[in-house]
Amino acid sequence: MVMMSADTTPSSAAETEPASQHARHQPFAHLTAPNAELYRAIMGVFVAEKERFTVHLRPEDVSRLLPEGCYADSDDVAKSLDRLAEWGNLRPDPDTGRVTAVEDFYRRRYIYQLTRAGEAAEEALAAYDSALGKRGALQAVALADIAARLRELLAWTGPEAGEPDPALVHRALRDLAGRFGELADNARAFMGSLQRTIDLHDAEVEAFLAYKDRLIDYLERFIADLITTGSEIARRLAELESTGPAGERSVDLLLAAAAEREAVDSAPGADEAADSARRSALAEWHRRWEGLRGWFLSAPGHEPQAKLLRSAARSAIPQLLAVVAALNERRSGRSDRSADFRALARWFAEAPDDASRHRLWRAAFGLHSARHLTVDAETLQAREEEPEPAATPWAEARSVQISPQLRRTGQYERRGRPRKVTDRSAERRHLAEYARRQAEEVAAARARLDTGGEIRLSDIGELDPAAFRLFLGLLGDALAHWPPNARETSTTSNDGGLRIRLLTLGDGRTAEIRTPDGVFRGPDHRVEITDLEGGASA
Repeated sequence: MVMMSADTTPSSAAETEPASQHARHQPFAHLTAPNAELYRAIMGVFVAEKERFTVHLRPEDVSRLLPEGCYADSDDVAKSLDRLAEWGNLRPDPDTGRVTAVEDFYRRRYIYQLTRAGEAAEEALAAYDSALGKRGALQAVALADIAARLRELLAWTGPEAGEPDPALVHRALRDLAGRFGELADNARAFMGSLQRTIDLHDAEVEAFLAYKDRLIDYLERFIADLITTGSEIARRLAELESTGPAGERSVDLLLAAAAEREAVDSAPGADEAADSARRSALAEWHRRWEGLRGWFLSAPGHEPQAKLLRSAARSAIPQLLAVVAALNERRSGRSDRSADFRALARWFAEAPDDASRHRLWRAAFGLHSARHLTVDAETLQAREEEPEPAATPWAEARSVQISPQLRRTGQYERRGRPRKVTDRSAERRHLAEYARRQAEEVAAARARLDTGGEIRLSDIGELDPAAFRLFLGLLGDALAHWPPNARETSTTSNDGGLRIRLLTLGDGRTAEIRTPDGVFRGPDHRVEITDLEGGASA
């Protein structure tokens, strides 16, 4: 019995290993070792069984649970388990569960379990695989969910709401943080993959041309949703940050209720540990709220992330169109200088000797004797009989006889018909007409939006598609620049041609602006739009 107690070490004591022992562990060494696939499969078995709350596994259990297609006998599995234990991924414990005699203690029987280092390594590899295969998306649905959760939180902060239910507040905040985290992560992944698509390092031309129309449609739809729903989210955030009768912000009371509920589930211990867990949970909720706030609300010296995302999505559209133009030029047969130089470099590498490389150099770059000099037959025959080495300095080389006519006049006429010049006047007229018509449409849209003073949004009336697109972008810029707890905002368009000023009314009225594509509705405001380039446009 003394031998049994010496060999069996409690799990908690084994997990608290000294730092020097952790430093010797190499939990990622199995990735580059021979039979790496078998090591990954074995670690996958341990991770899957840990999710089923199975802590220890015997070698025969591991062999039985290996996935299909991973063929390994019991000896290979046993050796692999020992190697993983040496690297610190697994911990072997003597298997005393099936001991029936004293001789069984001297036999090599072990059960294995994941160590902290091995579990952390598997979590890191799973996160790496997930991030590597993640394409990302611009989630307009997440914007609507965030706005819905904020409306739900506002309902608990009103004067007639009473004491909020901590369970419901905690669930709403948890859903809000989860949806916001998904939105931010997916937006970052999507914009990164979009930029790689635009760079066209390995893109297939036909697939990209078929994909670009749907991609531009997708970007424009998300930009419109971000402008409309993002403004509502910014307004709800500002309302939640308003100061209540007791001098505290409404959101602080909600975050404190959520942190208090999380502290109830903390592990049992001293009162100081419970207070520390409560403070830590409250600080974590404040960090999440500041992240959400920084996405939709501006601050001095800080642009909201939603505006930066909108600008990046907008700039991606002309970049995609430029890529399409470059692809069309490439497919139409225009010369690609980079491809020519790569082909020339390949020819230089395949040349059999230096003489061939010299000939290739002279043919490619034309760095040889002047082509306008006329060489007589005697000089050519003499050069063929006794060639001049390429390394001979020009001052030491034999002279070349040139034409006396060229020496007197310095001119040489090429005989034959001149090359025909393509007439591009029709194309230039078409482009000029298109540019003029586009400038007139923009000027007309700006003149239509110029209110000439302060009016209601509901008094704007019907807008044509060009004027409505311009108005929607201007309204989105104004809502993105709206300071917290302010009643009005003022900003200019990206090109500096229009200035807009918005003032809240608070009377609950709804404004409607009709367009050929539908009706745009929203809370009514007082608006003043000024065309700063009215004189130049006229």
